[in-house]
Amino acid sequence: MNSVEPIRDVRKIQEMKEALAYYGSERDVFLFNLGINCGLRVGDLLGLKKKDIKDYSIKLREQKTRKQKQIPLYHLKEDIDRYIQFLEDEDYLFKSNKLDFDGNIKPISRVQAYRILNHSAKSIGLSEIGTHSMRKTFGYHYYRKTKDVALLMDLFNHSSQSVTLRYIGINQDVMDESINNVMENIFL
Repeated sequence: MNSVEPIRDVRKIQEMKEALAYYGSERDVFLFNLGINCGLRVGDLLGLKKKDIKDYSIKLREQKTRKQKQIPLYHLKEDIDRYIQFLEDEDYLFKSNKLDFDGNIKPISRVQAYRILNHSAKSIGLSEIGTHSMRKTFGYHYYRKTKDVALLMDLFNHSSQSVTLRYIGINQDVMDESINNVMENIFL
């Protein structure tokens, strides 16, 4: 499995939203926007229903860690209101065209979410993008703005700060910057 990266450039995030709107649907844009604004794993995102976000906060038990989590979403109030206005409380946010065995609409799969994101990413020249890129993008920009690796580590349920920094690609950024700064002055 290839490693995926966060989207570091804010302009590329906007281009990604535009590509998702062009190639996909409002659902696809909202998936990406919610993903980069809450830092949840894609499995947790895909299981969300209208009732889970209508109060502008996500309260859930994470699938992987089984830990309770609450994430405020007031900063997405307008996007949420616009997106959920025609959904019923029990509707999945990211509905598929497929039905389960009981004839109920299912959410899109992780594979479908990957295809959606990857296709749009390639169209704007981004590589190494997958479903985890949404979580990593949240973490990367959260850290760049706050420098609070301890809280981010807690949000991600990581075992150490170094794991968190490596996960969001900060260690590589720091190494690249350091090598460039040193090497540009050596051989001039």
